[in-house]
Amino acid sequence: MARITLRQLLDHAAEHGYGVPAFNINNMEQGLAIMEAAEATGAPVIIQASRGARQYANDIVLAKLIDALVELHPAIPVVMHQDHGNNEATCATALQHGFTSVMMDGSLMGDGKTPSDYDYNVGVTRRVAEMAHWVGASVEGELGVLGSLETGMGEKEDGHGFEGKLGHDQLLTDPGQAVDFVRATEVDALAIAMGTSHGAYKFSRKPDGAVLAMEVIEEIHRRLPNTHLVMHGSSSVPQALQDVINRHGGEMPQTWGVPVEEIQRGIKHGVRKINIDTDNRMA
Repeated sequence: MARITLRQLLDHAAEHGYGVPAFNINNMEQGLAIMEAAEATGAPVIIQASRGARQYANDIVLAKLIDALVELHPAIPVVMHQDHGNNEATCATALQHGFTSVMMDGSLMGDGKTPSDYDYNVGVTRRVAEMAHWVGASVEGELGVLGSLETGMGEKEDGHGFEGKLGHDQLLTDPGQAVDFVRATEVDALAIAMGTSHGAYKFSRKPDGAVLAMEVIEEIHRRLPNTHLVMHGSSSVPQALQDVINRHGGEMPQTWGVPVEEIQRGIKHGVRKINIDTDNRMA
């Protein structure tokens, strides 16, 4: 099966009540493992690349790699997605290299580090949506800044993200604003800020409602029942993998990821795309 768009896949997921993992890729080994797992489970897959991954692997090499993976596994529907695009140019070059979906992360300015304001986010996301839709691709937007409700700190991965103290109003997507944002931008999917963050050190204890605000997702889904929602930073950081790393000389402090049951809860309330990277790196 040829590459498909994010909208095509998430529409099917919504119709049938499931969520789709989105795995970040940097090299051939990761790509092969992801596709072999998809083949073994008969599942569609979203493969995504950050700006850092694109710089590391080279756009031409990455495009050829995805072509090869699709050819090796012709029965598996594959979305190729730009993760955390920082500006229109990043998204445009992704589309030029065969990506079928792009994320415009307008929660941060073009430097990928400075929190933006709402009007900037709406404007840049709308322009990217118009561009992507014109060539038949899909767009994910983000409202709110990813970071920890436990510490109030933003986070950075692959050079993208705010490092510093943020207020809860910045770390949580406002449901009312989400309604206006989706209407104004016409995005195909919306990433929700609700306490998750990138990397292995997400929570210092098993997360509860104080640090993982699943009720935000539930309220947004109530107001936007036909909008596909996205959970970023959703690796589960399994204890078994932590133990393996430490048993072989690692010094990984105790940490908790997003529990699988919370991901399942999200899927019941409109979450259709679940971003996972740390678990694969640990494995």
